[in-house]
Amino acid sequence: MTYVVSARRWRPQTFEDLIGQEHVSRTLTNAIRSGKVAHAFLFTGLRGVGKTTAARILAKALNCERGPGPTPCNACTNCQEITAGTAVDVLEIDGASNTGVDDVRQIIENVRYQAAKSRFKIYIIDEVHMLSNSAFNALLKTLEEPPAHVKFIFATTDPHKLPPTVQSRCQRYDFRRIPLRLVVSRLRQIVEAEGVQISDRALFVLAREGEGSMRDAQSLLDQVLAYGGQTVEDADALAILGVADRTVIYDIGAAVIDRTPARALEVVETVHGHGHDLRRLVRDLLEHFRNLAVAKVTNGDLLPDLPEEELVAVRQQADRISAEDCDRCFRVLQEADEEAGRSPYPKLVLEMTLIKLATLPPLVPVDELLDRIGEIEARLRRPAAAAPTPPASPARATPRPAEGAAVRPGPAAEVAAPAAPPAVAPREAPVNAGWTDFVAFVARERAPLAHHLEKCTVARFEDKVIELRAPKGFCYNYLARRDHVAEVTELAKRFFQRDLAVAFTADEAGNGKSGKAAPGDTAPSKGEVTDAALGNPAVRAAVEILGGEVQEVRLRRPRAREEK
Repeated sequence: MTYVVSARRWRPQTFEDLIGQEHVSRTLTNAIRSGKVAHAFLFTGLRGVGKTTAARILAKALNCERGPGPTPCNACTNCQEITAGTAVDVLEIDGASNTGVDDVRQIIENVRYQAAKSRFKIYIIDEVHMLSNSAFNALLKTLEEPPAHVKFIFATTDPHKLPPTVQSRCQRYDFRRIPLRLVVSRLRQIVEAEGVQISDRALFVLAREGEGSMRDAQSLLDQVLAYGGQTVEDADALAILGVADRTVIYDIGAAVIDRTPARALEVVETVHGHGHDLRRLVRDLLEHFRNLAVAKVTNGDLLPDLPEEELVAVRQQADRISAEDCDRCFRVLQEADEEAGRSPYPKLVLEMTLIKLATLPPLVPVDELLDRIGEIEARLRRPAAAAPTPPASPARATPRPAEGAAVRPGPAAEVAAPAAPPAVAPREAPVNAGWTDFVAFVARERAPLAHHLEKCTVARFEDKVIELRAPKGFCYNYLARRDHVAEVTELAKRFFQRDLAVAFTADEAGNGKSGKAAPGDTAPSKGEVTDAALGNPAVRAAVEILGGEVQEVRLRRPRAREEK
């Protein structure tokens, strides 16, 4: 007795049996019921999803002796002959073998003759995209206006290869990839009918390897049944298919999450020893980290193609990894997949990729960084509000004259006497009081700006003008920038409640030579820049809160609008 494979024995015979293509079944059924059947159809889609099967069902529905109707009887002579492929009025032509103009001319010559025993003469051309351009051009006129008794049904996996002139003359139906759970359900129906013992886990492996194609999944089922007989173990299915157990994927995922690269390398060595395809392993890992990211945002609701036990494992691992880390792992593995395809050593590429993933520190979420920045700002404002004018000490009062302050040499008691901040040495008491309060106000509003204003001395303080003398170098260059001058002017206007013009002059290190200098005339040394940055309260707070360290300090290049 001749053996018939499952894909042929279990081929659907009615539109109701066509799995995963309800949109096609409903449209064709309604068209037949209403008598609005087109003269040409184009069925497109992945291999093994039911294109040729739907063409045969349509042919039977149109030529059934009890029809035409949406459901063929499958008992009359016409239905049985179409099912067996022996009907004289339903011609199935392989487009890959009949590609020339002469083959199409033969069809054109025959379409004018009436059907021998059926209602319609139907031409089913499979892989129609293989026809030559000349053959398509020869078919155009007949395809546009065929005789009333002729129907054309084209099937192809590459519709983009068909000329637009051909597609415009057909009703196009796009067949979808069959969902994995529908494939598993169909395979379960087959094995139960044949009395085979096989687990749902093995059926999921078969359906996943079929990649949405029912015919491919059924072919793999035949292969597994030939290997395992009436009882198929999970190990038998994995062995005959040559794929790694899904637990390998979760073991590697756990090793990456736990940051144990040694464990990940052990799993890769085991997979390599069994001879499994490592590029396939990389793609499975890509899918796994994508599933983790989806589980993070949907709790697994958008992962219907996973068995229940795998869905539980995905949810557990998703709780231990952030969405940002999932995205990073996915992108790194995507690069590894491309590199492994070009490299003669895919195992080494995969191992180095897993070491990288398992040793990278976790990413800090943006919300957490914003919280830390908010904490920095809060810390900067608290000292300024609590103690805006810290008392001067004798130890700090001594070096201040070197910055050009108007403090005359005298006894130590006289140096320590003033209560103003050591960085400010105004000439008059009222000015001193107003300037000190203003610096404290700026510290609350703009701490980095106040840090530099503390080093300035008041050269002139009148009703509408404040002239400040800043230490030559980094401090003066910073304050003399247009945006910073504008900020100080605005803050002075708010504090003193009147319009004031603020001007800065460069202090020549206390030698009495000061004058207007353009920003950038003096380039500060690297040591001055580093000292100024490390002394900035914002920098110190950022280093403390973020737990980092300052590696290098460089001057920021002025923006274009500042250079004008």
